[in-house]
Amino acid sequence: MADKPVRDDKATAVAELTEAFRGSTATVLTEYRGLTVAQLKTLRRSLGRETTYAVAKNTLAKRAATDAGISGLDDLFTGPTALAFVSGDPVEAAKGLREFAKAHPLLVIKGGVFEGKAISADEVRRLADLESREVLLAKLAGAMKGSLSKAAALFQAPLSKTARTVAALQEKREKESGGAAE
Repeated sequence: MADKPVRDDKATAVAELTEAFRGSTATVLTEYRGLTVAQLKTLRRSLGRETTYAVAKNTLAKRAATDAGISGLDDLFTGPTALAFVSGDPVEAAKGLREFAKAHPLLVIKGGVFEGKAISADEVRRLADLESREVLLAKLAGAMKGSLSKAAALFQAPLSKTARTVAALQEKREKESGGAAE
């Protein structure tokens, strides 16, 4: 009888982790061995409201990832594992984890999941090197605006050239007719 509640707890934990895997835009797996509770609390705060950082048992997390349809993470579930479930901008979360890992070398980024596919630790670092979504969108909008301005100038050029040519011809005729009248 004592085994049944424990199994229910495990099933509940797996279900919660599965939902977290499915509901997040990205997940980063880390090893936190040697970090204090205070440091983990600081890490959770630095990641912001859109990222949940949770310590999980490897067997439960492995099962939850499989249930969520994610493969390729089995090798990462060794040692103490904590998962950063990102519901917002994955770039910001990756940057936060990278910066924290620089200040606290005991935090090791093992890899993660991005858009439903397993990624390596190097790919998480590359993700952290990207600019934020807002900056990238602003750059795209600026490039598009510049291209549209150039296109508008290009389309206006023949019209303005034609208008200048007509004006020059009209001046020439006026001079010729004015010269003939004198």
